[in-house]
Amino acid sequence: MQTTFNKALPIAIGADHAGFEYKEALKKVLAENGWQVEDKGTYSADSTDYPDYAHPTAAMVESGEAAAGVLICGSANGVCMTANKHQGVRAALCWNEEVAVLARQHNNANMICLPARFVPLKTAADMMLTFLSTAFEGGRHERRVEKIAM
Repeated sequence: MQTTFNKALPIAIGADHAGFEYKEALKKVLAENGWQVEDKGTYSADSTDYPDYAHPTAAMVESGEAAAGVLICGSANGVCMTANKHQGVRAALCWNEEVAVLARQHNNANMICLPARFVPLKTAADMMLTFLSTAFEGGRHERRVEKIAM
């Protein structure tokens, strides 16, 4: 059972154009908190398609190359849906710290999806750091998480 994330591995991060500015800021927050970061794009605010960045970010989590993942788009719905197509990825769309905590404690989420158009940057950063520092509780939740994969 995984309880916390391994800082020996990087955090994979990706965003579309709506999340680009947040991604750039969140990379700095991660680095300031001792995380290595693997940026999977986008690399500008030019209009782009979120799956082009959500898939490579989720693939790093799926393969174990990344400890966890962070995805950002306007609503976070598109990147969350895309990431959850990957086996072993449990991406959670979060809008406050309490949801981020529960996504880890109860669902053992390994990716956090942030809605740049609906939360302030500070809230996004706080959610991300809370998510990364919260342990999975296991116990009764373990059985439920095991039922997610088909």
